[in-house]
Order: sequence, then C-alpha cells, then structure tokens
Amino acid sequence: MVMEKNYKVWELLKVYIFFLLLIVSGSANAQSPCKGDDLCVVQFNAGFNKANEVTWLNKLTDCNIKFIDIQVDATAAKKYKIVVVPTIVIYNGEEEIERFQANIMMQMEAKKSDVQGKIDEIIMEGF
Repeated sequence: MVMEKNYKVWELLKVYIFFLLLIVSGSANAQSPCKGDDLCVVQFNAGFNKANEVTWLNKLTDCNIKFIDIQVDATAAKKYKIVVVPTIVIYNGEEEIERFQANIMMQMEAKKSDVQGKIDEIIMEGF
C-alpha cells in the first residue's frame, strides 16, 4: 500500500515537472516576427485558406502590418504557436499582447473594430 502511494506521488511529480518544462520552453520560444519596438499586427494564414484571408487588416491605423503564410514559411506555425488560420496577433515590440483566432470553419470572427479597439487601448496605456 505504501509502495503504491509513493508511485502515485512520483507520477504526479513527473506530470507537474513536464508541464513546468512546457511552460518555460513555450515562453522562451515566444518571440515577435516584428522588428523594433513598434506596435505590429501580424496575420498568419496559409495559401490553401486564401478565401478566408482577413481583407480589412490594411485599414488598421497606428500600427505596422505583416502577413506570414505558414505554408511558405514552414517553421512559422510552430515558432509562433499557430494552431488555426487565419490568426491575427498584436505585438507591442517583442511582447504578444492579443491573439484573435479563426473559428472551426477557418473564418475570422473578430472584426476590424475589435482589433483596432485593442490597438487603441495599447496606445492609451502607453501614456
């Protein structure tokens, strides 16, 4: 009985350590595809999902815009933890601030006003 109890404790400890390592390695890999300290919005999409591309992104103000095709840049999905396309990520310098992901039909539900509102909020917090 004592041996079985110790085994369960060790199994729980292994799971706990595993998740800690995931968290640490995940934050170490989290970096911005944007250069500099500017506010930047990145759309991650893939060529096969061109029909669901977010077309209003270029109408956002007070930020830089970047597009990354994860089908062309095969390492981008893993590097930036993209699990569905399109995904829109707002970066402030090297820090990820907000992430908007598509629904199960690979269509973006976030609207331009949602993303612009977050950009405006980030700018106002800087004052």
